[in-house]
Amino acid sequence: MSNQTRLQALSDFLKARRAAIHPSSVGLPEGTRRRTPGLRREEVAQLAGVSSTWYTWLEQGRDIKVSSSVLDCVAAALQLTKDERKYLFALALETGPGIAPFQQAEFSVLSPSLQKILKELKYCPTIISDRRCGIVGWNEAAAHVFLNFAMLPVEERNMIRLLFVRKEFQRLAVNWKQFVSGYLSIFRAYYGQYVEDVWYDDFIREMKDSHPDFNELWEQSQVSSAPDVVLEFRHAKAGKMLFHLTSLQVHGSADLRCSIYTPSGDSNTEVKLKQLMEQYTLG
Repeated sequence: MSNQTRLQALSDFLKARRAAIHPSSVGLPEGTRRRTPGLRREEVAQLAGVSSTWYTWLEQGRDIKVSSSVLDCVAAALQLTKDERKYLFALALETGPGIAPFQQAEFSVLSPSLQKILKELKYCPTIISDRRCGIVGWNEAAAHVFLNFAMLPVEERNMIRLLFVRKEFQRLAVNWKQFVSGYLSIFRAYYGQYVEDVWYDDFIREMKDSHPDFNELWEQSQVSSAPDVVLEFRHAKAGKMLFHLTSLQVHGSADLRCSIYTPSGDSNTEVKLKQLMEQYTLG
């Protein structure tokens, strides 16, 4: 991303995190003259042990000198999670993994071990995606619950885009916003990690221009490399289904992620999924 875009992303993130902290949670009185939710800038500066002017400049997205030690103090003051802290450091210090240019072709064939994992998770819909949330692998259960990704051109197999474009996804999730937010939190973590990849800025701009709902959800999104949530689906053929979503990073040379939807043990979801897979064949 460009320097201006990076600093704007940093500014937006700091403002959002400051607004999310309740004064009482850090031992400060609520008062009666607060015009905005959360902490004031000078309160964050006080908690972090930095000058109010310096923190104001940081939050305004000015190109100022920062250090890891001071950012640690800011992260503590804003009660950032591990993933949020990594996001802050990536944007403030413009640190990236120094990766080679992204090549979609390198993910076209999954390793034998990943292929076996997909096969063994027979009744757990599983999707493997790359660092741009492009879908590079899935099992039969995922094709039955979501859609048959094989019917889509490779360039259209992006999970973020599909969540907003395909009506099947919007009808499937009872709480569609929660469903989308889980993926956006992963996408934002990637966005901070790969600050050198301008593709993210182009993609986010495209999504904002094409889908008004994306802008609202993107601004509200958290930062998490592995969200663990429970989702309720209303499948057109199977009815109500409950899944626990677990997102795992695949270790190896390629930055891949495995999203596993495990049927809830307190429901008959697995039974319904087995019946669905037995009754319907994929075209």
